[in-house]
Amino acid sequence: MGEFLLNNLALVALFLASGAMLLWPEISRLVGASDELGTLEATRLINRGPHLVLDVSDAAEFAGGHVPRARNIPVRELAGRLDELGKYKDKPVLVTSKGAARAGAACRLLKRSGFGSVYQLRGGTAAWEQASLPVEK
Repeated sequence: MGEFLLNNLALVALFLASGAMLLWPEISRLVGASDELGTLEATRLINRGPHLVLDVSDAAEFAGGHVPRARNIPVRELAGRLDELGKYKDKPVLVTSKGAARAGAACRLLKRSGFGSVYQLRGGTAAWEQASLPVEK
C-alpha cells in the first residue's frame, strides 16, 4: 500500500485535491454566516413582508437583470456602505449576485455587522432566472 502511494504520488494528490474541491461548498456553508434559500423559499420570504433583497453584483451585472426590487451595492463597496442598511438589521436580508463567492462574503460581513437574519439565494441570479421568476432590468 505504501509503495503504491509513493509510486503514484501525483494521482494521490489529484484525488485529495478533487475531494477537497467537492467538499468546499459544504464547508463554506458550514463556516459561513448565512443560510441558503432556494428560489421557492426566497419567493416566500419576499412575499412575507418587510425585507431587503441585496444584490452584490457589479453595476453592469445588476443592469443585466436582477431580482425585482433588489438593491445594488457591489460587494467591494459593502463595508463602507453598511450604515445605509441599518434599518434592516432586524429584518430578513436575502443576498444574491451572479457569483456565489461574492454573496457568501457579503453574508459573512452582514452577520459580523449585527444583521440577524441573513440568507443567500442558492444559485444566485442565474437560479432565479432559470426558475422562470420575474427579472428586472
